[in-house]
Order: sequence, then structure tokens, then C-alpha cells
Amino acid sequence: MPGTDVIAEGLSVRGGRGPVFENVSTAVEAGGALLVRGPASSGRTSLLLALSGRMRFVSGAVRVGQHYLPREAAAVRETVALARAGPACQLEDRLRVDDLIAERCWIDRVDRPAVSAAFDLVGIDVPGRVRVEDLDSVANVLLTVALAVARGPGAVVVDEPDDGCAREGRARVWSGLARVRESGITLLLSGTDPTPNLPDAVPVVLPQRSGERLAGAERAERNGGRGAT
Repeated sequence: MPGTDVIAEGLSVRGGRGPVFENVSTAVEAGGALLVRGPASSGRTSLLLALSGRMRFVSGAVRVGQHYLPREAAAVRETVALARAGPACQLEDRLRVDDLIAERCWIDRVDRPAVSAAFDLVGIDVPGRVRVEDLDSVANVLLTVALAVARGPGAVVVDEPDDGCAREGRARVWSGLARVRESGITLLLSGTDPTPNLPDAVPVVLPQRSGERLAGAERAERNGGRGAT
């Protein structure tokens, strides 16, 4: 599966309360991995969505393969598959695995052999009649990745892939992601710490939002400066 390169220059996103992140520049080669790190509310998920053509930015430029954002957002969305990206992009608990496979085959016009190959690639084997709500954290994220990989994308977004996983489970998740990358697909990931499974991932470290820092300063001032740093 051919991967795609992703390049961003001076990328900024703003929300109703001000900057989400500002002036981010990065570049990942086709078949490489990008790892966005930062504390809560630093804009990790928003950056992944912006790079994949699913969130508007107020300044900067992005190229995904031969496509440029924002004017070619539809083509970028075809190139970059979302496996997991915040609460809005997760598997529905009530659905069975077979339902999800059928949905993917219908929406993305993939065949079941492609889905089976993706399951083998990430290292997941779950009964088709199992509901998402009955899967553990590891099986859940690997299932999301496999369904995205089955599309044959150039890149896959996986936001906080090891969230909720125990230590052994984290190792399984990151090993599955490493195999996806070895297949040629570019990975766009987020997390709180570096991972030994992808030591050469291109890092992007986002600071805590200025608005959050100001809120913390105001709380410290109301408390008479106690706890200020």
C-alpha cells in the first residue's frame, strides 16, 4: 500500500475561545509516522483533523501527496482515513463487528478479503457477532485501525491509540501500528509520550494553550498566589 507525504507550514487553528494551536510546521515522508504530543487541551486532535482535511485552519499551508488544503480537501479526505479522532470519531457501541465490516464494504466499496488482510496486518481476531461495547480497549482500537486500513489509504489518523490500555495492551497496539507503517501507509498519531515502537516518528510537541495558562494564573491569583509557578 503506497503511503503519502504530509507537509504543513505555519498552520494555525482558532476556535471560539481563541487559538487552538498556532504556527505549526512539520513534514513526514510517505510511509513515515508523525507523533503529535502535548497536554490535554493543547490541540492534538485538532491538528490531526486539520492535516487530514477535516478542520479549517486560519493560516498556513498543507500539502498531502499532490493535494493542497483547503482547496482540495475532498481529495485529501479520500487519501487520509480516520481511524480514531476524539469522541466524534469512534466505533458505535451497539454495533457488532460484522455490522461494521458490512458498513465499510458498502460505504468505501472494499471487499471482505481486503478487510481480512487488514485484520491480519494489525493482529486482531474477533468474532463477528461481538458488539463493540464488549471489546476491550486494545481490540477496540485495533479494529478501528483495521477498518481504516482496509480502504487502502495513503495515511491513517489514530488519535491517542493506547488510551485506556494497560502496559501489555499498549505494546500490542503499537506493534500493530508499526506493522501498518511497514506496509507503506503513513501514520498520523497523537499521544502523551514518545513510543519505543516508532522511535523515528517525526515529533510535534504542542504547548499548553495560552488560554489555559491564563485561567490557571487567574485561579492562582484568587488563591493569593498559592501554587503559582
